[in-house]
Amino acid sequence: MTTEATLPSTSASPTARQVWTRTRGIALALVLLLVGAVAIAVLRSDARHGELDPRSADPNGSRAVAELLADRGVDTRVVTTLDEAAAAAGPDTTLLVAVPDLLTRSQQTRLHDAFADSRGRTVLVASGSASIDRLAPGVTADPATSLDSTLSPDCGLPAARRAGTADTGGVRYTTTRLDADACYPSERLATLLRIPDATGDGDTVVLGAPDILLNDRLDKQGNASLALQLLGSRPHLVWYLPSLSDTSATGTDDERSFFDLLPSGWLWGTLQLFIAAALAALWRARRLGPLVPEKLPVAIRASETAEGRARLYRKADARDRAANALRSTTRTRLAPLTGVPVTQAHTPEALLPALSAHLHGDGQDLHTLLFGPPPSDDAALIALADRLDALEREVRRP
Repeated sequence: MTTEATLPSTSASPTARQVWTRTRGIALALVLLLVGAVAIAVLRSDARHGELDPRSADPNGSRAVAELLADRGVDTRVVTTLDEAAAAAGPDTTLLVAVPDLLTRSQQTRLHDAFADSRGRTVLVASGSASIDRLAPGVTADPATSLDSTLSPDCGLPAARRAGTADTGGVRYTTTRLDADACYPSERLATLLRIPDATGDGDTVVLGAPDILLNDRLDKQGNASLALQLLGSRPHLVWYLPSLSDTSATGTDDERSFFDLLPSGWLWGTLQLFIAAALAALWRARRLGPLVPEKLPVAIRASETAEGRARLYRKADARDRAANALRSTTRTRLAPLTGVPVTQAHTPEALLPALSAHLHGDGQDLHTLLFGPPPSDDAALIALADRLDALEREVRRP
């Protein structure tokens, strides 16, 4: 009856603790990404609900200013399509465009053409570089926004002078129109522009930030006064909330490239990522290099040293180095036993004939064993170590 012996685990077999140590960093990063994604989703789920909507009583809504305008006899009508907004053009109407950057290029052109000669007022809220040049020709949006939110009027526009300081700090504008009123400057760039039409009594007002229209900011500074004067100059107010479902957004002129769909700060963000990656690579590169021997404060058993080096070889997947170390040590020990000088232990022409004379074996097999290619996997490496050990025992046998 035969019994099967249980083989002890070798240093080449990773333990559960080793596997956890190697993968816990990746697992922690995945958990942090998941938690961050959930947190962002929760915060965004209701933070922007009803923003700039005159029907919304949320902090970011604009119902308060609509109620104040109603008390002054101004009726507010909300529209969500370009056709409705263009049809409302007239000298007694103020058109407020809540998010101009959501409009496509053809929509921007159609909207400007509809109100260009209407003798009404157009108010653009936080119009960026994606829309300002079509909706307000001659005006340019600066890439850097204002660092301060509360600014002083510092202009001759009567509405701004009566309102005083207000929260207009946001997008900053420059214009080539000499007849424009540039108000609430931030570092010499205006955050509110009034551009009169070339013909008629109409004008276009470009507002750098939506703060003066929000429910939770209306009672701050001179926000309410400025909002009521800008939006209450005509008896009718059309509040245009652009919608992505508007059918007028489709057209061959509205096709955008991949870079057009990226946020405005993508180039700076990509540069930061490259700098961070270069710093991380430099930090990691400083840890690489040859091993530096040093004197240990205590005596270490040879078996522990050998096992530690074996673990390092296994972690680096360096089977070739491990095989070379095993073969080199074996050749060094076999050379004196066969009468070969140690200086010639690593020369096949000197070692193999002497070794064959002691063993009466196949010299070609010995050449593969002592000078052959590196093993292809861990099992082959273990088999090589066993064969080298058996060869040395056979040579030492009297």
